[in-house]
Amino acid sequence: MKYLIMIWHNPKSREIWESFSDAERAEGWRAYAELNESLNASGEMVISEALADPSQGRRVPAAEGQSLATDGPFPEVKEQLAGFFLVDCESFDRAMEIAGQVPESGLGLVEVRPILAMNGPDM
Repeated sequence: MKYLIMIWHNPKSREIWESFSDAERAEGWRAYAELNESLNASGEMVISEALADPSQGRRVPAAEGQSLATDGPFPEVKEQLAGFFLVDCESFDRAMEIAGQVPESGLGLVEVRPILAMNGPDM
């Protein structure tokens, strides 16, 4: 079963990251590299990506058959999506175990959701 592990950030978490020394930041990146290596080795990794700053995003509402891009981020929220892991693992418990290895999990900024199976025209 596939699970999306979402990593969120907020002003407080950005402040914490920016207060880190170069060595502390390197340790954070090392933790991500180790998690990526582990998930690749186990075959559970589907994809993992970091996202650009939300200010670089655009909302694309469609009206009357046309798409119009508007400045982002939208909606106004305290937390923004910073990155994600898409994993294919045996259970929700295993996905939660993986999520617990994400450095931001200590700040309560990691969320796990099952991916819905959308098969066929009736989904």
